[in-house]
Amino acid sequence: MPNTYGSNGRPADRLDTLQSIELAEGVEIQLRIAGPYVRVLAYLLDFLIRIGICIAAYLVIMLVGVVAGFNVAGGLSMLLMFFLTFFYYIVFEAGKRGASPGKRAMGLRVVDTSGAPISWGQAFIRNMLRFADGMPLFSYGFGLMTTLMTKRFQRLGDLLANTVVVYDRLPKMHLSSLPPAMTSVAPNVPLTREEQAAILGFKERGGMWSEARRVELADHASELTGSGGVRGMTKLLGVAQWLGEKH
Repeated sequence: MPNTYGSNGRPADRLDTLQSIELAEGVEIQLRIAGPYVRVLAYLLDFLIRIGICIAAYLVIMLVGVVAGFNVAGGLSMLLMFFLTFFYYIVFEAGKRGASPGKRAMGLRVVDTSGAPISWGQAFIRNMLRFADGMPLFSYGFGLMTTLMTKRFQRLGDLLANTVVVYDRLPKMHLSSLPPAMTSVAPNVPLTREEQAAILGFKERGGMWSEARRVELADHASELTGSGGVRGMTKLLGVAQWLGEKH
């Protein structure tokens, strides 16, 4: 549910990572932003892949060193490390591919904030700044701190390149049954367009959640429903039905 009410009557923070973005043309799109945890897992997968490439390549380089000399082998080793450090992500993330093997395995994709594939220039900028994001001592502490401080979980490279990491595919979810349609209930306070969309989204996506999760989310709208628990959830569904009939 993109937006809900807090105890003070104001919209609370977003409870999931589905974000609506309005483009310059007035078109609204929705992107499910990937958080730090799944991005760390993708990075670790890419790290293991690069280690595997290094091991295989070094075996070949050692054979080359025996024939062509170890100076040549040393140069090839430095070239390999440079490529894997700076161009591994650029090659995979630019254009329609949009994802390194690790990101693809985790169902992630790098896109422009408009939802379009990123250009080679954007891929270059976001990955050339990995050195800054990797500080201190390649721990990625600075990058992690930046993602936690930004609304779209953007590290410094993402901010400068105007990119975000999103879910390219969503896991299959068991759809549980929603309560039967209730009598329409008109809201007792004026609702903004975003708030109306949030309530309608609650009804449309409610089948993806357990009843306990639906009740938990509905409790954040207690200022609107005037109730909590199952009763509050039922009333919120009634408001959603009223909004659906009005659209």
